[in-house]
Amino acid sequence: MDAHRIWVLGATGRTGRAIAARLAADRVPPVLVGRDPGRLRTLAGTLGDDVRIVVAGSVDAVVTQIGRQAPAVVVNTIGPFTETAAPIARGGPPGTHYVDLANELTAVTGLLGLCDEAVATGRCLVTGAGFGVLATESVVLRLCADRPPATRVRVDAVPRAGAGAEPAGPVLAASIVEGLALGGRRYEHGRLVRTRLGADVERLALPDGTTVHTVGGPSGELEAARRAGGAPFVVAASSMVPAGWAARPALPVAAVLLARPLLGRAAKRWLAGVRITQGERGGEFSWARARVQDADGTIRVGWLRAGRSGEFTAAVAAEVARRLARGEGRPGAHTPGSLFGPELAVKAGGRFLLDGDGTMA
Repeated sequence: MDAHRIWVLGATGRTGRAIAARLAADRVPPVLVGRDPGRLRTLAGTLGDDVRIVVAGSVDAVVTQIGRQAPAVVVNTIGPFTETAAPIARGGPPGTHYVDLANELTAVTGLLGLCDEAVATGRCLVTGAGFGVLATESVVLRLCADRPPATRVRVDAVPRAGAGAEPAGPVLAASIVEGLALGGRRYEHGRLVRTRLGADVERLALPDGTTVHTVGGPSGELEAARRAGGAPFVVAASSMVPAGWAARPALPVAAVLLARPLLGRAAKRWLAGVRITQGERGGEFSWARARVQDADGTIRVGWLRAGRSGEFTAAVAAEVARRLARGEGRPGAHTPGSLFGPELAVKAGGRFLLDGDGTMA
């Protein structure tokens, strides 16, 4: 039994390594789970004597091991989350909590749909424990705290990976490709509706003096923002979607092509190895913005400033896992901000800039 241990699935991947390192540094030795025993042993050797490994070559094997050993918390970094989140979350025995980094709309809503099942088994399921979801969700929660439901909400995510170029990796690649394949989405009159992919474009002047374009899309942030603000009209946008005039007309065609399974899988494999340069998104910080309109027409704007999006994600996931292992969660299925509040983003290194008051909170 591993009733007091935190398992990190996909531990030898970039994000898995970062989460495991944070846990080990805080004297919470993780259990490293992955396919390659050699890489797992090498990683374990860098993290301390009490770090263990579990070799599992497939999602089914992971679920079997979780059922046998009943860890306290499972942190899932294995994408695409549309395929891995539900079976791994549902495979946990009573009392085993679950965390993932999903930002695909269908993965996030699917996990949240397991709420009643999680309550019945005394488990806490958390989806979107990273820059994707928490960053924008936390700003909406701060702006809407102790207020009636908003009428309109727009959130914009501007993740930055830091200097230089690095491979997108399989998780980010899957999130981008599946988002494009799903096509545009927004909430209108409280209903999720289809929109033209490439719509809801906006040019943002960031607090650091740079500018970016963001484009609406079907991310998990859309659902989290709807829940956080209670608004019937919601748009979620990101700087990761191509915003140029040349690219925008091609997006609907790309959606049709990428929805075909063979092309979609090939695109994920290709994009995972592509080195992403910062381009328009260059800068020192990642940013998340929320614009909230109240029933009386008042508009309020807030920002979250974070460092590199990958580092913020690792900090969020590790902190959520630690809290769940200490028994601080509650049964059900949650986004990270709805469970632990917007200050979770501050704990992970973010700072709020609210209502244009010029101060960071």
